[in-house]
Amino acid sequence: MPSPMSKPMIPEDALDLLLRHAAPAGQAEDVPLVKSSGRILAETLTAGLAVPHFRRSPLDGYACHAADISGASPENPAVLKVIGEADAGCTRTFHAGVGEALRIMTGAPVPDGCDCVIRQEDTDEGMDTVKIYQALKPGMNVCPAGEDIPEGTLIAEKGTVMDASLIGALATQGMETVRVFRPVHVLLLQTGDELLAPGEKPAYGKVYDSNGPVLTARIQELGAEVTHHITSLDDPVHAAHLIRENLSSVDLIISTGGVSVGKKDIMHQVLPELSATRLFWRIAMKPGSPLLCAEVSGRLMICLSGNPFAARVGFELFAKPVIARLSGSTAPVNPGFDAVLMNDFPKSSPQRRMIQGRYAAGTVHVTDGSTTNGSTLGMVGCNCLIDIPAGSPALKAGEQVRVLML
Repeated sequence: MPSPMSKPMIPEDALDLLLRHAAPAGQAEDVPLVKSSGRILAETLTAGLAVPHFRRSPLDGYACHAADISGASPENPAVLKVIGEADAGCTRTFHAGVGEALRIMTGAPVPDGCDCVIRQEDTDEGMDTVKIYQALKPGMNVCPAGEDIPEGTLIAEKGTVMDASLIGALATQGMETVRVFRPVHVLLLQTGDELLAPGEKPAYGKVYDSNGPVLTARIQELGAEVTHHITSLDDPVHAAHLIRENLSSVDLIISTGGVSVGKKDIMHQVLPELSATRLFWRIAMKPGSPLLCAEVSGRLMICLSGNPFAARVGFELFAKPVIARLSGSTAPVNPGFDAVLMNDFPKSSPQRRMIQGRYAAGTVHVTDGSTTNGSTLGMVGCNCLIDIPAGSPALKAGEQVRVLML
């Protein structure tokens, strides 16, 4: 075990070191477009089809030539011959000559020979002939081809996270599938003789595992997969065996517990059992300061505190960016932003400290509930962390604070 007197790393330096060891897996697969949300795009995509790929009407009315209705008014209407009707989805082609108009519905193609669309309300709604009571300029009420997406437009670059809006843009191109990087496969390990599984009978001195469900949910929300979720006793040989037998099928190992300086903090002994290379131990931050990270067989191993809030903070600040990088994401790591604190935080912070917050519209509240390392209830309703610099006194409402969104 390293000396507890060893100097902790600055969190940003620790993350930078991890990201330098987080090489994207690079394997890609084609998935249905509608099931691609949260996945990382494996290719740059441009529009092969203009949207719309024809001129169309944005309203119900009559397509005509602006020159034919020049000077039209209610007192002096222009009278045009109606050559037919086009609804949205109409595939028939029309050509309007001089003095002619086409009755047209919203979304229908504007025919050749027409350069404007008069609103139905500005006509007598005639069927064979139509009286038009207003003049228009060329181009009015006509959506040009490519108005939404011109052909050749960059839609998304490789490394972009797929979401509903991007799926919608790609759907306009008629895409059925999209090429994305495969999900990151994670081995999630809980350590501790005290842990109970769901459904087991409560016992004195034992606690139910909450880290496993929380981190599994977050990993899935990030588009990754928990391929193996295992629990180890406080025995380094046992823990190393569980990791080793599942190592070949995962990209990342995340564990909770066993990283401090106690007799049962076994992860320090697990590393040599795995012939792992230690990257660092301890960061200059609370909670979660005894973060232990290593590399084993080309895979990163992030060992978080066993305390629930500390484990969550460590996951959000270190494991989440690593998962993004392994997934192929090119998005920058969230740098945070300033917000106005709306309630007091009564504790001073000799060390850099992260506390639970709820951000909205430029303001942030310290969430109700305990802010201790072991808190779980305090994370309910929390959507951000408040980053308090080392040496800060108690915080007062109205101060500006740094916010990191979850």
